[in-house]
Amino acid sequence: MTTPQIRTVRSTRFHLDRILGDRPFAEIGDPALAVADEGRRLLAVAGTTGAFAGLHGFGMITPVGVYGADDLACRALLHARHPVHALAFHPRLPLLAVGTGNYDGGYFFEGELLLLDLESGTATSLFEDGLGRQILGLEWLDDQRLRVLMAPPDDWDDEDAWTEGHVAVVRRADWRAVPPRSIPDEELAGPRVAAPRPDGREHARRTLSGLSADWDPRRNVRAVEELADGRILTTLDGVRLESWLPGGGRQWTVPDDSADGGRDVVVAADERSAWVGLKRPAWESRPQSVVRLALDDGTQLDHLTPSAPVSVVRGAHGPATLAPAGPHGEPCTLRIRRGSRIYFRKTEPVPDDMWPKQGEAWFCAVDPKAEPAADRPRGQVPADRPREPVPEEAARLFPYSWVPGETHYAGPGIETADGDLVHAGAVHHGHGLQPGGSFVVRRSATTGEPAWVFRTDRRATGLDADAETVYITYDDGELVALDPDDGTVRERRQLTVRAVRVLPTALTVAGPGRLLIGTSDGRVLVCTTR
Repeated sequence: MTTPQIRTVRSTRFHLDRILGDRPFAEIGDPALAVADEGRRLLAVAGTTGAFAGLHGFGMITPVGVYGADDLACRALLHARHPVHALAFHPRLPLLAVGTGNYDGGYFFEGELLLLDLESGTATSLFEDGLGRQILGLEWLDDQRLRVLMAPPDDWDDEDAWTEGHVAVVRRADWRAVPPRSIPDEELAGPRVAAPRPDGREHARRTLSGLSADWDPRRNVRAVEELADGRILTTLDGVRLESWLPGGGRQWTVPDDSADGGRDVVVAADERSAWVGLKRPAWESRPQSVVRLALDDGTQLDHLTPSAPVSVVRGAHGPATLAPAGPHGEPCTLRIRRGSRIYFRKTEPVPDDMWPKQGEAWFCAVDPKAEPAADRPRGQVPADRPREPVPEEAARLFPYSWVPGETHYAGPGIETADGDLVHAGAVHHGHGLQPGGSFVVRRSATTGEPAWVFRTDRRATGLDADAETVYITYDDGELVALDPDDGTVRERRQLTVRAVRVLPTALTVAGPGRLLIGTSDGRVLVCTTR
């Protein structure tokens, strides 16, 4: 096994050709709070919190954008870890104070005080304590004093914790020079006051509608594919499937009011229909659905209800196949495109004398060939529908982790022309992703032995390849291109639209040097690298 050298050769030919789903306030999705600075003609908008798709683990983000009130151009953008409850422009400096927080589901109200510099675009988290405090309100009293209204630290034996709060005034001589994590708990002590929790969503929507009728609360493109006629198909949160014309207009869309939207899409060989795997909300017990939609207008043609969660993936010869997704959701879901077999990650319990120990994860595979129609019992899946593998068909190939004692999360991958597997993943750690804990690896499909491993500190959100390059997108907005033979870095760049960073959530290589990149704000970037 080799560790790739980080020899970056920056390409000058990377080009963003066009953007699908572009619109005013695209970065925000569904607005939750809007605050104007009339003097500087600026508008700060916070979106609603949503799951951001790292394919081996979801994170929660809340976008906050600052826009010009006259041209609606995005001036600065940050992604907060908690819902945003308060926004306040500094009276003189180019700063925006952002108050976030939520209830942890047990005892604590946690959150952050963020300071966004509108000139540099950098955001600084100011609370010294790791949990922080949930902020309910912010007000600049003058250039140096910031009034902060916070929820109580917890609701343990505190009946009024949900309706009252504490108010403190934090003073700094120069707020542009405040270092990270420099506000201790002692400065946040203050009197108890009534603290209602207003809902700013309706006001925010009216504000955006008053500035533009074209804003659209799209979020998280999960899959993207291109047809031979130039149309582009996407799945995203709240939408089963939509079709975009070569000229850039949306041809049709199929909303998904009963589920979280489409996740996987595989186009039929004749390009007249596509199979789409839908995602149910995590709290619902209803089974997952897989639907077949006509590509001329989105009409539903067929429907499957698998017995367990699956991913819909494209096999080596084109047909859709159903790969077991496992009971633990995204972190354990392996998606291998163009596989000669159906690959998946499976954890088997390792019992001891009393209780099952932590299971052992295996790389498993199933032969995708369907049974002959004459041998199929009545009521079983017909030949033109993807078949759900049965447990008896699964063959254990090799341990999922090639490092003894490590547990590896799963992610996206491909099978190369010579039969090797290139896939992304992450090392499981109780304190979250550690430095170097995210990896892309090329492995023998026979032995699992790695040929090379490329490591980073961020979660991969998409992976695909052409004959010459493996492309990976990451949840900090980076695109990395690797040599498939030795894993060396050919290029790495931050993805931006009009100089504002975007977060990729889906990646498809539509042809040599042609990339389709879905983003967390519901857009699709059509790019070329040659």
